Amino acid sequence: MKKQKLSGQAGFTLIEILVVIGIIAILATIVLIAINPARQFRQARDTQRVSNVNAILNAIGQYIADNKGKLPVDIDTDTATKQLISSGDSNICLDLVPKYISALPADPSATGGPFDAAACGGTYDSKYKINVDVNGRVTIYASGEEPAGTDNISVTR
Repeated sequence: MKKQKLSGQAGFTLIEILVVIGIIAILATIVLIAINPARQFRQARDTQRVSNVNAILNAIGQYIADNKGKLPVDIDTDTATKQLISSGDSNICLDLVPKYISALPADPSATGGPFDAAACGGTYDSKYKINVDVNGRVTIYASGEEPAGTDNISVTR
């Protein structure tokens, strides 16, 4: 003999479905806040800036080693100022590219970079800054985004 269901219909009520959708929406919001894609992109650009600053500084170090301790000619040794690494300020691109670095890196916010040997002969602006202190130590600066600040990324050698 077969048993029959005495209860009415099987399934979910509208209230149960709305509760599940609400829980999913809350969890999705929490995950989106935790991941925060805009912050992740800012951190990725800052990581690229750190890498670029190190690459420029390494190329300058190799130049100094090959030239008996002399800095590239266009680096101003006035310790009070930070110069832009650009065609109009501290034009070190032709000194470094392509012998010490394949292309001069540019800030992720700059247009036209990285700058190869052909671009070094024209107008360029890497958005990075350079300074030499009284002891001859070279510092490269970048304006990072995370946390926001002026020249908050720097490497000295």
